[in-house]
Amino acid sequence: MKKQLLTIIFTLAMVWQALAQSTHLSGQKVDYTNPVIEGDFADPSIIRVGNTYFAVGTSSEWGPAFPIYTSKDLVNWTYIGPAFNQLPQWTMGSYWAPELFYEKGTYFLYYTARRKTDQRSFIGVATTHDLTKGFTDHGLLLEWTAEAIDPFIIDDAGKRFITWKAYGLDRGRSIEILGAELSANGLKVSGPAFSLIKAEAGNWEKGGAEGQAIFKRGNYYYMLYSGNACCGLQCNYQVGIARAQTLQGPWEKYANNPLLVSDSTWKCPGHGTVVVTPDQRYFYLHHAYNGIDFTLTGRQGVLSELIWDEQSQWPAFRYGRSTPTQAESPLQAKQVRQSNLTIDFSHPSKKAPWVWDVSLPKPVYRVQQGQLQLVNQGSSQTGTFLGLVIKKGAFTLSANIIPQIDLLQSLCIYGDAQNQLGIGIRSGFLELWQLKAGTRSVLKTQSIPAGTSSVTLQIRSRGQHLYEFGWGTKTGGLNLITDAPLNGSFLPRWDRAPRVGIGLLGKNNASSLVRTITAHYD
Repeated sequence: MKKQLLTIIFTLAMVWQALAQSTHLSGQKVDYTNPVIEGDFADPSIIRVGNTYFAVGTSSEWGPAFPIYTSKDLVNWTYIGPAFNQLPQWTMGSYWAPELFYEKGTYFLYYTARRKTDQRSFIGVATTHDLTKGFTDHGLLLEWTAEAIDPFIIDDAGKRFITWKAYGLDRGRSIEILGAELSANGLKVSGPAFSLIKAEAGNWEKGGAEGQAIFKRGNYYYMLYSGNACCGLQCNYQVGIARAQTLQGPWEKYANNPLLVSDSTWKCPGHGTVVVTPDQRYFYLHHAYNGIDFTLTGRQGVLSELIWDEQSQWPAFRYGRSTPTQAESPLQAKQVRQSNLTIDFSHPSKKAPWVWDVSLPKPVYRVQQGQLQLVNQGSSQTGTFLGLVIKKGAFTLSANIIPQIDLLQSLCIYGDAQNQLGIGIRSGFLELWQLKAGTRSVLKTQSIPAGTSSVTLQIRSRGQHLYEFGWGTKTGGLNLITDAPLNGSFLPRWDRAPRVGIGLLGKNNASSLVRTITAHYD
């Protein structure tokens, strides 16, 4: 009996210790690390509907247009699909700066795109009742002189207003953020334009003002906006703030602008929107370039928290004037990374988030007989490409491919239709090739064993735009075809990062057969 009593006491002590430790741990601060949305996800717009968050971002020259993500905690995001599976008929590219708005069961998407008829960028509008099914386009909403971009929507006392960046392409005129009232259904501009702020050439803005996000707190409307150069190797994007007591102004710019600037970890932060959590914390989902990967992975989705000086009624970013590497999780949620992707097309458990170049016909592909079947419809130089977004600068991409006659089947890095780099198999030979400024050249060839039924092609990125290319068969290990890493720094094009994926060249309407594809990040 005494022994049993001691056992019970010991067990109760262990349970008490575990409960105490659990209670102690639950009181600890939970952190997240940026980015919260990996890969090329510029100009993010975020809304909260109940306890669910939705975000949409720029897709630039990639289709399908405007990727949409969802989250319950702001730090773990799941891709749910594009806004448009079929590109809006009036558009031809430059799918920039989408803005989500929600009202009474309807989601609105206000977006920037380039018009086919004159290649100018203007603002369109679309609606849906279910984000997973994509949007129905309602066409062009707003055109303004040479360009109207970066829509932002705000409800003011029951009236909906659109704001936008104007005069960016008008010589001799300062850039302005303009606003106008929308119709009750949100599908037409119904009021005259008015000015909110003008860009200043002599300060940190360097004559630029865009990416505005407006919200109300207390007696003021606040506007976070971005200035300076947004994109590419020479970017110097920064974030400032202004406020006004009415939407029509006058707007006062903060004397201590800019609020957010570059550092060595996150470069060129800017262009985002603000969301308020149920416990009244203010979070700015915006973009920035990773300091190491930079343009290779594009502008990624990062999260920064605003805090308030109640005396002055001006905010600041909680972790200083740079994007935090690590910060307190909004809802004390643990962040779980799911960067890697593996798909066996004989047992596909998930759909790959494929993307393609919108300047070319949408690729035709299907999954049948345990294979991804991609149909070649490209030109003799460009070929056909089906790609994936790069999440981190250091990665290994592999694909197991069944060789086909009269077709170069490649694994490649795709900058645009004129700039690519890859390894492919054709007629018993491997080809290491590049397409640079529209000129295609074979860098190296190598034979493979006769009768090989499938070949695994591989790209290893070492970061800094350096790539190794290799291949293997069932009976052998990986063989590098590159003597030294190749430099792919010619691939990125201004506002967008390259993609990686399957490339085809050769006989038209012939199909590539892919058994598996794997993306692994270091």
